[in-house]
Amino acid sequence: MNPSQAFGRFNLNEVAQAFPESAETLLLDTYLTNEEAASARVFRVYRGTPPHYHAGSDEYLYVLSGRGTFWMQDPANQTEFASGDLLFFRRGTVHALPEILEGPVVFFSVDTPRRDPTDIIFVNPEDGTPESFIQQR
Repeated sequence: MNPSQAFGRFNLNEVAQAFPESAETLLLDTYLTNEEAASARVFRVYRGTPPHYHAGSDEYLYVLSGRGTFWMQDPANQTEFASGDLLFFRRGTVHALPEILEGPVVFFSVDTPRRDPTDIIFVNPEDGTPESFIQQR
């Protein structure tokens, strides 16, 4: 979207179908909007994600496709998610997606305020870096 535009229209299914079948990083994402107040993205998850959190933004994750397991705050809260579910957590909430049960797993995400792409803090620093976690398309 051109930064000077005051509106946008996006076909989320087309964006999701454009992701490749594999990736070197755990996730690939495409920013649809990237405003100071909020960012909107579509991302595909290729492998389970280790526990991490975001310091600067709350996150709303709408499941466009796929099925897996997800937990927030505590691994004891792990449950399955599927297409049509909405997951929400505030900044600082540790979360993880341990298993992909049916792919492709694709989310539509709204981050408030906008999430800096490097705002990924792993509980265990050996689990990765922002660069090994997600790559923008």
